[in-house]
Amino acid sequence: MSKEKLVVVKEAEITNNCPECFNQDMKITFKQKHLTGRLFDRVTKEVTYTILCKKCNSIIYPVNWTEDIERTFNYYQKMVTPEKPAIRFTSLFYIIVISILVLMGTAIYLWQSGIIRF
Repeated sequence: MSKEKLVVVKEAEITNNCPECFNQDMKITFKQKHLTGRLFDRVTKEVTYTILCKKCNSIIYPVNWTEDIERTFNYYQKMVTPEKPAIRFTSLFYIIVISILVLMGTAIYLWQSGIIRF
């Protein structure tokens, strides 16, 4: 079972007006999804975002965006450079693979020398 982790790719302070409280203290955050398991660590191409007002602590959803917020979002979205999707195998994976190869090699050697018959 793999665990899901969101890693912050970019964070920025924006000075657009909040649609809820009309304050100009907001933050936009872009996060990339990483999956971590026992045998592998995988970086996905999925990037999520949130726009948060620091004064009223409300998340600003796209339905409530003004044209200024949308323009700012598009600007920062172009600046985000997430990691490339990749899979990195853990040391446990390599230990299992090497163990299987050693066991198969030993079985083939014993079969070739006539000690074991299948």
